[in-house]
Amino acid sequence: MLPDIALSGKSDAPLVDQFKAVLTSIGGEVMEIKNIEGVKSFLQSDAKAGQRIVTTLESLTSLAELISEDTAPHSLENVYRSILQAQFGVAENGALWLTESEMKVRALPFIGEHLTLLVNRIDIVPTMHEAYEKISSQVYDFGTFLAGPSKTADIEQSLVLGAHGSKSLTVLLLG
Repeated sequence: MLPDIALSGKSDAPLVDQFKAVLTSIGGEVMEIKNIEGVKSFLQSDAKAGQRIVTTLESLTSLAELISEDTAPHSLENVYRSILQAQFGVAENGALWLTESEMKVRALPFIGEHLTLLVNRIDIVPTMHEAYEKISSQVYDFGTFLAGPSKTADIEQSLVLGAHGSKSLTVLLLG
């Protein structure tokens, strides 16, 4: 018997609260930001001399280096923080959806030490079922769901952050 999709993954908590709770439980950080000025304040508070911050968002070029489709992936080897816009988030697992159009360079979300993703509060969907329905009509060459910082553990349960991607994930909820 198949599960009842209408009930699966539902929660009494509002979607944003569920998204925040799940993402935090898997090692991510969530901050609520009103607008792009709040994003700039976050970046200014995080900025340290000599650390490379890159973005694909033109509105942040006063604080970060703009990355385009023409950027060579190997030139991103020393990135401290990458800032990208996610299309939407998923409440049930804290995942965020990005395609190559948001990344500009496929390696960008994975290569920097720290990843910051912006997502609008109204763009949180309840479950992966809704997420897959949402992307089913999209046309893209590459897309990925990202949830939490990269982590792995060996048989002795020694946890390593950043083994296959960023050491941290900060989600800035806009709106």
